Amino acid sequence: MFLLDYIVNLSIFSLLVSTPLVIRSFINHKPIKHVRFWVGIYGGIVAIILVMLAIHEQGYTYDIRYAPIILVFAYLGPIAGIITGAFGLLARLVSSGHWDVAIIGWTVMMIGFTTMSHYIKRLTALKKSIILFGTYCIIYVITVPLVFNVFRDNPFFHFQYILFVMLGVILGLLLIESYVKLHRLNNRLSDMYRMVEASEAKYRLIAENTSDLIMVMDKEHSLTYFSPSHEVVLGYQSFELEEVKLCTFIHPNDVGLFRSTLAGMFENKESKAIEFRLLHKNGDFIEFESRCKPVRGQNDEIEHIVIISRDISERKKAEEILLQSEKLSIVGELAAGVAHEIRNPLTTIKGFVQLYKWENGAEEINDLILSELGRIETITSEMLTLGKPQAVQLHRTNLRELVKNTLELLSPQAHMVNIQFKLNVEESSFFITGEKNQLKQVLLNVLKNAIEAMPEGGDIHINLQKGAEAECVLSIKDEGSGIPEELLPRLGEPFYSLKEKGTGLGLMICNKIIKQHHGTITYQSKAQQGTLVEIRLPLAN
Repeated sequence: MFLLDYIVNLSIFSLLVSTPLVIRSFINHKPIKHVRFWVGIYGGIVAIILVMLAIHEQGYTYDIRYAPIILVFAYLGPIAGIITGAFGLLARLVSSGHWDVAIIGWTVMMIGFTTMSHYIKRLTALKKSIILFGTYCIIYVITVPLVFNVFRDNPFFHFQYILFVMLGVILGLLLIESYVKLHRLNNRLSDMYRMVEASEAKYRLIAENTSDLIMVMDKEHSLTYFSPSHEVVLGYQSFELEEVKLCTFIHPNDVGLFRSTLAGMFENKESKAIEFRLLHKNGDFIEFESRCKPVRGQNDEIEHIVIISRDISERKKAEEILLQSEKLSIVGELAAGVAHEIRNPLTTIKGFVQLYKWENGAEEINDLILSELGRIETITSEMLTLGKPQAVQLHRTNLRELVKNTLELLSPQAHMVNIQFKLNVEESSFFITGEKNQLKQVLLNVLKNAIEAMPEGGDIHINLQKGAEAECVLSIKDEGSGIPEELLPRLGEPFYSLKEKGTGLGLMICNKIIKQHHGTITYQSKAQQGTLVEIRLPLAN
C-alpha cells in the first residue's frame, strides 16, 4: 500500500463529509423530511467515490468505504447505514471481482452493525462510532485473513488498512462533532441574541413611552443617556441635552442638596430618593421626585448613576390643598379658646375705659389698656398667619422663639382643659433654615394631639436641646393614654387615625414638612404611658 494513496483518500473523504455541513450552516436549519433516507443516499455516494479511489493490490481492492458506513450507523441508525452500505457494495462489485468475498463480508458487517446498534442506541454518537469500529475490526480479522485466507502471511498489510479506516472514522467524527457543537453554540447564541433583542425592545418601548424622565449620569455629572420623554416633559430637543451637565437645569436653591446627595451616593454606594426642580425650556421650574441608583463598574467603583424622575407638580398642589385644609381645621378648633382669651382683655379694657371717664389722664390705666390691646393684636395676627395661604420661603428661623409663640397661641385651649405646658430649653441658639409657618403647623398638630390625648388634664413636657452632628432635638411628651406599640409604624399614613373623627392627614402633613426640611420625626409610646414625639432638624450654618 502507498501512503500517498491513503492521504488522498482521507483528504477527499474529509472534503465530502465537511461539504454538506458547511452548506447546511448557510441555509435555514429547518428539519429535513426523511433525513435518514437522504443522508443514507449521500453516504452511499461518498462510499462510491471512495471505491473509485480504491487501492488495488494483487487482485484485491482496498478502500475506506466502511468509514462513512460506520458514521451513518452511529448517527442515524441501521436503516440509513444499510442504504449507505448497499451503495458501497454495488460500487465494489462493479469495480472488481471476488464477489463472494465482498458479498459475504458485507452481509456479516451489516448484521454485526445492525445487531450492535440495537444494544447501543442510548449511547452518544461518539461512543457508538468507537464500538462499531471495534465491531468492524473483529469481523474484518475473522473474515478476511482467517476465513478467506487473504494475505494471511502479511499482518502488517491488514494493520495499516484497519489503521487508515480508523483515521477515516476519526476525521469524520471530528468534522461532524465540531459542526454539531458549533451548531448548538450558534443556536444558544442566537437564542440569547433574540432574548437580548426582545429585552432591549421592551426596555426601549418602556423608555420611549413613559412619562418619567430616565437619565444616566457619569462622575462628572454629564448626561450620557436621556429618555425621549425629556422632549415632552421639559421641551428640549435631543441635541440640546447631549453632554450637558445636569446641574445646569436644576434650580439654584436645589443644586447644593443635589450635589451633596450624589457625593454621598458615590461614597456610600446606596440608592437615594431626592426632590428637586428642573428648568423647562419656557423658563418655568417643574418639581420632580427622583430615585437615584448607583451602577457599579470595575473594581466595585460607581461609574454611573441612573436617575428616574417623576413630575410631582400636581401632587404638590394636592398636598398644598391638604395643608390648607388642615390649617383651617386647626383654626376652627382654636376659635373657642382664642375667643375666650380675647374676651378677658376686652373686659379689662371696658372696665378701665369706664373708670377712665372719672380719672382722666391716669398713666397706669393707659399702659394697661395698651398692653391688653397688644395681646389681642398678637393673638389675631397669629390666627391670620396660620389661616391664610403664603408662598413657601426658607429663612433663617429661631426655633426657640417659634416654639414659645406656638405655646402662647395654644395656651388658652390648654387652660380650658386644665393642661400646663412645661418648657425646658438649653441656653443656646437654635437657628434653623426653614419655612416658619409650616414648622408652626407641625408644632400645632403635635401639641393639639397631645392635648386631645389628655381629657383629664396634666402636663405636656417640651424639651429643646442640641443633638449630634449639628442638629437640634425637639421632644414633646404628654401624659395621655398612649398608643399600642404595634400601631406606631402606621402613624403618618393618610386616613389612618386613632381618633373617632380623625382623618390621619395631620401627621401625614407633619412627616412631609419635616422631610422637606431634611429632618426626621419619630414616635415612641406605650399604652397608658403617654406618647413621646421627637423632631430632629439640622441647624443652620
